Amino acid sequence: MNNPCYRYLVFLILLVSLFSCEDELPVILSIDPKIGTEDEILLITGTGFGDERNGAYITIGGSPPVSSAYLEWNDSYISVSFPKTGSGILYVHRNGKRSNPAVFANRNSIPEVKQGSNGVALLVRQVRPVSGPIGSLITIQGSGFGVTREGSGVFFALSAGTPEHDNGMLGASERDYELWNDREIHVRIPDGVTSGNLEVRTRGGTSTPVAFTVTGQPGVKTFGERQRYTITYTVDVQVINAVSPNTLYLWVPEPVSSASQRNIERLERSMLPLAEQYQGTSVFQLNDLTTDAYTGIKLSYSVDVYTVETSVRNQLVRQAVGSSNMASLYTMPSTLMPSDDERIKALASTIIGREQNPYEIARRLYEWLINQGWINRLSRPVSVLDALETQSADSWAASLLFCALARASGVSAVPIAGVLVNQLNQVFPHYWAEFWLDDFGWIPLDPVLGAGDIPTDFDAHDNPSTYYFGNLDNQRIMFSRGIAVFSQMNPQGRITTRDRAYALQSLWEEAVGGLESYTALWSDIIISGKMPHKGEEE
Repeated sequence: MNNPCYRYLVFLILLVSLFSCEDELPVILSIDPKIGTEDEILLITGTGFGDERNGAYITIGGSPPVSSAYLEWNDSYISVSFPKTGSGILYVHRNGKRSNPAVFANRNSIPEVKQGSNGVALLVRQVRPVSGPIGSLITIQGSGFGVTREGSGVFFALSAGTPEHDNGMLGASERDYELWNDREIHVRIPDGVTSGNLEVRTRGGTSTPVAFTVTGQPGVKTFGERQRYTITYTVDVQVINAVSPNTLYLWVPEPVSSASQRNIERLERSMLPLAEQYQGTSVFQLNDLTTDAYTGIKLSYSVDVYTVETSVRNQLVRQAVGSSNMASLYTMPSTLMPSDDERIKALASTIIGREQNPYEIARRLYEWLINQGWINRLSRPVSVLDALETQSADSWAASLLFCALARASGVSAVPIAGVLVNQLNQVFPHYWAEFWLDDFGWIPLDPVLGAGDIPTDFDAHDNPSTYYFGNLDNQRIMFSRGIAVFSQMNPQGRITTRDRAYALQSLWEEAVGGLESYTALWSDIIISGKMPHKGEEE
């Protein structure tokens, strides 16, 4: 033990160990909370902070807190009282080395817009341009919009003819937004609005209104009688065989907000989702299900649906085929709408001839479709091309076929999925379509009802072939516009799709991990309440 070489070796090991400890870089893994106020505690977790503070410190926005603010300090955990002022980048400093950055904000130091008599807590400084047609892009600059949209929105005045009981404003739909940050919003003027006030609404309040003029409309869209529905639907899950860990993801459709379907209010939700308003769905995550377990999700909403009537003056339509600002988005081919297939392109060319007016093109396609005599809600073609081959189409195939033909002709079109509601409150999964006209918006059509295939006890229009091009009843509830395409949560997940359900989406269920066997029963939409039509006794 007294060997000089041995003593030297021990000394060398201790020196290296000491040097290594001193040289370790502090690393921040998390801070909680990221935004706080005085008298709260900021918790910093990570590695390499040192067992004692011993001269180490933190900075927020370049400034360190006073020594008395530190409550606890060890190698992986720091607690400190919130500083009275200061927001910005947070670092941990030790032995001349600085950690990775984390962002911290003191709520007291975040500037707020003073509230006026109307409770305004947002500021819109500029709208550019201050006028434009339906579908055109505008820029809103200001402050306090929020880093992400998260339920906030831009609201416009509703079109003339809106019933008096409505609130008179309509929010842009999810697909209308191109940019949203705390100081700037890029949004397209949504379908169904008119000249009037524009305002930004967030959870923190509503901006002062700004006058905006909608220009160049080649016709009129009117929203008439309202029907208010209370709807309920469920997903019941029974686990047959499972071991932990496992997860089941469910993409549950929500009613779509639009000019003709609005004032949507969630009345009941049996559990919180992982994400809501995600491409028209709420995504639910069920973790570590056990064998023989029963669980489920229940949703209930109230929703107002309005009749829609349109009148377009052809001579005022200035849009050339394929030139629409929506063309790049809604003329693309897809598996369900093979508008690039040579058979679809040839058929579309035969039907429309040399017509260049997109409104007239859509009318010709619709009239050709309803006059074929082979539309039947009970048929089940496996694809659009199969429908043409077998000369049979249900509402699913008819709506997709119209969209494929329209897209092949350069006219933007989307399929719509939802349910019809008859006078006995029975529901039927149903599909229809919309096509886009620049400066006007989306124009609805229903090939199946237009062809006269009417469900039992359904209050159809007296002249369905004419009425269901450009007009729509209020005896339906919409759950998807277009086709929602989702990515799997896990590459090894086992997915389930649902054919001809009340929404068009690529995923409905995904089982991950040890969820070996289960059943999921998706209920029909149940009408649990219904307000009488306008003019009836309420």
